[in-house]
Amino acid sequence: MTGTTRRPDVTAVVCAYTAARWTDLVAALDGLATQTVAPSQVLVVVDHEDDLLARVREAFPDVEAVPSTRLRGLSGARNTAVGLARGEVVAFLDDDAVPRPDWLERMLEPYDDPDVLAVGGAARPVWPDGARPGQLATELDWVVGCTYRGLPEERADVRNLMGCSMSFRRTALEELGGFAEGAGRIGALPLGCEETELCIRLRQRHPHARVVLEPASVVDHRVTADRTTWRYLRTRSYAEGLSKAAMAAVVGSTDATAVERGYVTRVLPGGVRRELARAARGDRDGWQGAAGIVTALAATTAGYARGRLGPRARLVRRAEEARTA
Repeated sequence: MTGTTRRPDVTAVVCAYTAARWTDLVAALDGLATQTVAPSQVLVVVDHEDDLLARVREAFPDVEAVPSTRLRGLSGARNTAVGLARGEVVAFLDDDAVPRPDWLERMLEPYDDPDVLAVGGAARPVWPDGARPGQLATELDWVVGCTYRGLPEERADVRNLMGCSMSFRRTALEELGGFAEGAGRIGALPLGCEETELCIRLRQRHPHARVVLEPASVVDHRVTADRTTWRYLRTRSYAEGLSKAAMAAVVGSTDATAVERGYVTRVLPGGVRRELARAARGDRDGWQGAAGIVTALAATTAGYARGRLGPRARLVRRAEEARTA
């Protein structure tokens, strides 16, 4: 920060839903405790798991651990946090993402501009065995919730942020009514796009507002083994298509798919060409990489078509049932 610019107070939020990710949650909270710029408030919102809530309160007495009071799911937990946040900026961190020491400091820098209403960071995948799966080319890192090839590599304005590492001015969140609770992940169910929908609504409400990606603000995002399979690639991509279809019904198809059209026409073909060139040089993983890109595109397209033109998909029904359980 330079001159007389005042750094905003920050509420850091971690949402948790299962004790199976306890080690990850501990690492995330330890990372928050060693930031070069400390948050003024740390909230852990536990999604309808009383035993986990008690465990967090016992292990981290200096952290505000609270139960989600909204609908089951990530969006409901985040909205619970917004209602309790005291900071001028609310920063969200996934419970399986470890922030690097300057994560928050770097994320706050763009807020020097009052037109900046939201800032997100980069997420680097931490693979279960240290090696990238052959079918997951870097263009597909969004499948595991990480920054992917095609996003800006320097600070830039973007349409939307990634949920594992993002922040908003609290007043903007309150004005918009928070995240849409009919969208978003339920446990391991890979529906999403609630962050995208919120960012689009933000820009529609405030056309001159800026949503900024700051790649220097980094988290290391652990990828579990079940997310490195071909089956997960297909399921996650199909769910992404369904989520985009649902979002298009709310914010309009032009805004919902504007970024994706460039990604499909420019980024993915480049990835296929690169992977095929690897294969031609004798690298067998090149065939897998090219096949992974084609598979992801086909599954996402199928999910989008099903969501826009067909009856409600099974994943959507399961999500609705989970939220009302």
